Amino acid sequence: MNELCKIIKNMVLPNFINMETAIKTYDRNANCCGAPAWRYVYHSLHSADKWFFNPYDYEEPVFHQNGMDNPDNPCTFSLSDSQLLDYLSAIQKKTCAYLDSLTDDMLYEKPENCPYTRMELVLRQFRHLSFHTGMLNGQTAELTGQFPIYVSEESIFPVDGSLFGRYVTKKK
Repeated sequence: MNELCKIIKNMVLPNFINMETAIKTYDRNANCCGAPAWRYVYHSLHSADKWFFNPYDYEEPVFHQNGMDNPDNPCTFSLSDSQLLDYLSAIQKKTCAYLDSLTDDMLYEKPENCPYTRMELVLRQFRHLSFHTGMLNGQTAELTGQFPIYVSEESIFPVDGSLFGRYVTKKK
């Protein structure tokens, strides 16, 4: 039986949709704690790519530079929003395939050489992705006076196709 894995998959998809919306609405070059905001997008995506599965058995993406996942570290190049969206899409596919391969019992197991259970790794990434998506959306709201639409279930999308929706506030 894979009821928990199905629930996790249905809950993680909105996290990816929300991050996609954040990338499509944020100011990538806005200063965020001393780094351009795109660095926090990459930090979040890299973490999901690494820590959702097994951070102790991980191969860096081809475009990764050492330390690039830490926004406090200098970086000699930048990733475009298109590259970040492609990376997000790849992570989403990888995550869905991974969840489809698990049984509920496997959630209580620790991946090889990893001190955390699969469930702990999943929950850590739920928290981490939600935190940084909210941080990016807060910055967008501050700059534009509008809060990007935030999907709580995969089936809920803005009716008019706008990325700004239910949480619209007055512009400053």
